[in-house]
Amino acid sequence: MTGQRIATRAAACAAVALLAVTGGTVGTVAQADDDIESLPAQQIADRSRDALLDVGSLHLRARGDLGKDRSPMTVDLGLDRSGNCAGGVDLGEGKGKVEIIKHGDSVWVKPDADFWENQVPVGGSTFESVLAGRYLKGSASDSRLRPVVDACDLDTFQKLVSDNADSNAGTFTKGKVTTVDGVRTVPVTRTLHGQELTAYVDTGGENRPVRITVRGDGADAVVDFSAFDKPVPTATPSADDTVDVSAVLGRGPAQS
Repeated sequence: MTGQRIATRAAACAAVALLAVTGGTVGTVAQADDDIESLPAQQIADRSRDALLDVGSLHLRARGDLGKDRSPMTVDLGLDRSGNCAGGVDLGEGKGKVEIIKHGDSVWVKPDADFWENQVPVGGSTFESVLAGRYLKGSASDSRLRPVVDACDLDTFQKLVSDNADSNAGTFTKGKVTTVDGVRTVPVTRTLHGQELTAYVDTGGENRPVRITVRGDGADAVVDFSAFDKPVPTATPSADDTVDVSAVLGRGPAQS
């Protein structure tokens, strides 16, 4: 289905933002007993990245754009390492929204009218009429839903970060302690390729990043992290509120 890859792109953008802030090599930062506020900027950034890679679940909210002619969008998802997720993606004013739920081996997606009109110009109105406000349901093994499945998997997000954490380029600076959504944080900024990328790192507990911002060179994005290691909501749509993917996209589901 045209437009499915928006979820994957949104999650990838969030991972890219995290990677761009931290750099360095994953797994090399010791969890010392010292005060994180006293550490050099890059060590704080690397520690926050490693802490984030250890979580089993989280809530991610990314909004804005990362430049390079990418349209502003919002992704709001709870996701875990088992591939469960719940939330949605907003492509921007008038461009469409998609609700996303994955639980076990089943996936539900619910595009709105603007999505069908703008993202699926050929046949979108037909799909919309068939669904009539219901969710499109399919198997996680159906290749037509693979982009959604990948976006819902925290392992995919974390692997994208760990596989590419090989650069120490750029300049790291540490800012003054500030509060983000009630959490005491120390901001660490990395200046790279004309952009300022700032991670706001929790000064207590596991020293995870609670916010990342990307500014400059056409980019203006914010990524918030919360609900670390908390279960993803398990509620799923009822049978009366769903339509099988094959009824909309054709018979014979494609298996991956």
